Amino acid sequence: MATGLPDTRHRLIEEGKFSTTGICFDPNSAAIRPESYGVLKELAAALKENPSVRIKIVGHTSSDGDDAANLELSKRRAAAVKDFFGSEWKIDGARIDTDGKGETEPVADNKTKEGRAQNRRVEFIKL
Repeated sequence: MATGLPDTRHRLIEEGKFSTTGICFDPNSAAIRPESYGVLKELAAALKENPSVRIKIVGHTSSDGDDAANLELSKRRAAAVKDFFGSEWKIDGARIDTDGKGETEPVADNKTKEGRAQNRRVEFIKL
């Protein structure tokens, strides 16, 4: 099971940004996989402890597949995380914006399996 790093809360609340590959989705889907729960729980706790904080959730994909489909998928994944925060932890959706970048902002080489895995990530940005 994926878990949040010890500094998850610090990085989001104090540094203003947190990026993770620990939120996993079914292939070509916005369905959040159960192993993502640990990371999501840490982030939800940070939002609960800091009720005035607003965030933007940004989804990213690897370059596998169609560019337009990846852009739409990244947006749906960010929205799924927002919805999960609301349904699981009752975090007000008005505090959360979402966006998707598809494959446009890679952090690693999409030519390798490892690189593609790093590019499939979700970013949380304090607003």
